[in-house]
Order: sequence, then C-alpha cells, then structure tokens
Amino acid sequence: MRTDLVIIGGGPAGMAAALSAHEQGAGVLILERDRELGGILNQCIHNGFGLHTFGEELTGPEYADRYVKRVRQAQIPCLYNTIAVDVQGGNPCRITAMNRRQGLFEIEAGAVVLAMGCRERPRGAMNIPGCRPSGIYSAGTAQRLVNMEGRMPGREVVVLGSGDIGLIMARRMSLQGAKVKLVAEIMPYSGGLKRNIVQCLDDFGIPLRLGHTVSEIHGKNRVEAVTLVKVDEALKPIAGTEEYIACDTILLSCGLIPENELSESAGARMDSVTQGPVVNAALETTAEGIFACGNVLHVHDLVDNVSKEAEKAGAFAAAYVKERMAGERREWGQAVRPKLPDKTRSVLPEGRDAGKTLICIGCPVGCLITAQKNSDGSLSISGNTCKKGEEYARNEMTAPRRSVTSFMKVEGGGCRTVSVKTRGGIPKDKIWQCMEEIRTKTVKAPVKVGDVLIADVAGTGVDVTATSNAQEKGEV
Repeated sequence: MRTDLVIIGGGPAGMAAALSAHEQGAGVLILERDRELGGILNQCIHNGFGLHTFGEELTGPEYADRYVKRVRQAQIPCLYNTIAVDVQGGNPCRITAMNRRQGLFEIEAGAVVLAMGCRERPRGAMNIPGCRPSGIYSAGTAQRLVNMEGRMPGREVVVLGSGDIGLIMARRMSLQGAKVKLVAEIMPYSGGLKRNIVQCLDDFGIPLRLGHTVSEIHGKNRVEAVTLVKVDEALKPIAGTEEYIACDTILLSCGLIPENELSESAGARMDSVTQGPVVNAALETTAEGIFACGNVLHVHDLVDNVSKEAEKAGAFAAAYVKERMAGERREWGQAVRPKLPDKTRSVLPEGRDAGKTLICIGCPVGCLITAQKNSDGSLSISGNTCKKGEEYARNEMTAPRRSVTSFMKVEGGGCRTVSVKTRGGIPKDKIWQCMEEIRTKTVKAPVKVGDVLIADVAGTGVDVTATSNAQEKGEV
C-alpha cells in the first residue's frame, strides 16, 4: 500500500491535520484504532469545546462530529480498528499496521503525522501503599464507563488529583447519583481550570482539599476506604494529620502524558520537559519525514489549540511530500521546543464571598468578577473582560442557570448510550429534576446530533437534544 501521507490517530489532531494536508493536494490516509473517528472527544460529553474554532460552546461529541462530517465530505480514506505497531522514517517512511481484516501489513508513505494523543498516569506512578482491590479507576476510564457504556464504577467516591478530568468526573458521578466525598490535590493549587472548580465542585458542594494526598488504600477485594493526609512544602506527609475516609471507589486524575511509544521506536529525539518528541518550526521530528502534533507533542489545555496546531502540521507535511517529489529537501534545522500554553493556577482568592466575588464560567479564562448590589437595587459589576462575563454575573446574582450535559440509554442501537445536553441554561435548582428525567427515559435508534429527545425538560421551557449519533444495529 502506498500513499502521500499517513495520519496516525483519528482524533481532533488527526482529523485537522488530514483536512489541512488534503486541502494542499496531498493524498491522505487516516489510521484509527477505534471503530469511529473522534478520539477522546467521544466520551467528553460536557460543554466547553469549540469557543475559538467555531465561536460557540459545544460538547466533545459535537466538536468531533463537525470534523467527522468534513472528513467524509472530503472523502479522505480511513482504516478503522487499525493499530500502527511500528513507524520508521526515511524515503519512503514505512508504517507497519494491523487489523482484523488485513492482518499485519505495511504502508509506504512520503511522510507521517503522529497524532495519537495522550494517556493518563497510572496508579503505579504514584506508589500508593495498599493492595490491588477493585474500585480503583483512572478518571478517563471511569468517564468512558459512565458516558459511553452507561455503567457506574461505584457509589461513594474519592477523587485523587484536581486536573480537569477529575473535576469533571466529580460532577458527572454526582449527577448520576453517587456521593463524591472529596477531591484531594497534593499541590497547594488546583490543576484544573478555575471555571471547573465553580461548576463541578462548588455547584455540588464537593470539598476540594488542597495540600492533601492519599497515603494508603484500604480493602482487599474492593476498596473500603482511604487514608487522607496533609503534606508539607516538600510534599511529604505530615504525621498526625491522617484522616480515614470511607469509600468504595477511587478515581485517579493525576496528569496526562503524551502517547509516544511509536515516536520513540521511530528514533525521534524526546523532550524531557514536554515528554513528547523534539520538533523544528515545521513540527517535524528528528526522525526523517515524521511530524507530530496535538497531545502527542505536548499536552494541551484546549482542543481548539490542538486543532490549530494540527492544521499547521498537516500543511507542513504536505509541503514536505511535494518537495520530496520534486527532488528537493531542506535541512531539518535546529530543534525548537514547542511553545506550551500558559496555564493559570486555579487558586481561589482568599476570603472569597460567593455572593460578591464570582469566577466566570463563560470561557476557560475564568475572570474574577466583583458584583456589588447598590442601594437602589442595581448591580455594579467589574473585573469582566467581555460582555459574557457581565451577563453571567447578573444572572448569577439574580437567577443562576446552568447547562446540563449527560447521556440517555438507547434501545435498538449499536451503542448503549447517546450523549445529550440542554439547549441552553436551566434554573440551577432544576438540575436534579432535569437529571431524573434524563436518567429514567430511553430513546430509540437512530438518533442524530441535534435531535430533540426531551421537550421542555422539568418544565423549564428548555429542550434536551442529542450531541452524538446513535445508529441502528448493523448500520455502519
């Protein structure tokens, strides 16, 4: 098999790179290990995606769906359920792949774009004492179980680590009826976005214990409890601060690392800071003809930034192939480190008054807004950097509203669940009534993105719509 460019990974980075290279006239083939495109976005059913790329707030499946439609319209070929087991740079590059239909086979390509994404740090990397009982999950694994398979990992939950996935799963588990005891974070600040602290923890009364970690896991067959302990400035446990917390489930949200076995086996030089490959200004690794983008290069905070970077990688890779075909070749050049996005520590201000000092949840910036009621009843609002912030503050002080994302069970479909969201915010005090309707109702396949599945949910005047597709059994 021969093609101009092979993209390894069909998530947001892979699709954006493929579309960009296709627009440059390159022949493109996407290798995707799952049965569908979209990558991790398919299980991220919460809002917060697409503000920069599409100018509106989307769920993960909605964001992915827009790119999937573009890939199909461009008729870019994809091999699904296909795993790349080895990649070697050169002229040509060689990719060894495997799937059920073709077995083990080789592809020759003018260039390769690595877009495999990232993975979670395992429990073993943290050396927590205890046995190996059931009930310990990475936050991403729990997210897939709940959001895509409709299965609950447990009922009494402790989350270790305050990254965005951990915060979001604390909310999801609460919405699905579990009791989230607390979120523990070893650092003196949260690793997640400030707005996620508000809408995932504050809204549900979930404690965030900064400067704490789990020192021991109790239970032999199933998790029974954890020992929570405070740590000092050197992150060492402080004797006498131990606290026994009963629970049956632990979710680990302790960071993400690039998925780079293929990068290393290809001989690409690795960066000890990003833990991804070293690249030059054209996003080419030190392995000849192999490019990298997205979370495989360095872990991004926003998927919009992943797509933007991947578009550049696809265009550079297509130009590389054209140069090769014309018999030209530039020197790789001096390696440059990828520019990491700025990450603002999510430290809540001292003495925060929830009635006056608000953290805006309108976008990832998380502006700190002061809303003061004047003697005549009007509101004075400051600290916002856009009109959305002012609107949010006024609503929060008078009639707070939240968008709700969840999933509904599917009958007669090729999948167990379809992700859904309220088409707009609903009164905050109606969240549980809304969730009760969503949990107790089922839908019949087929379902398409945008279909109204529940009209006027909980009497709010807001509809619940599908954010992913559910096909009938046997349909491709």
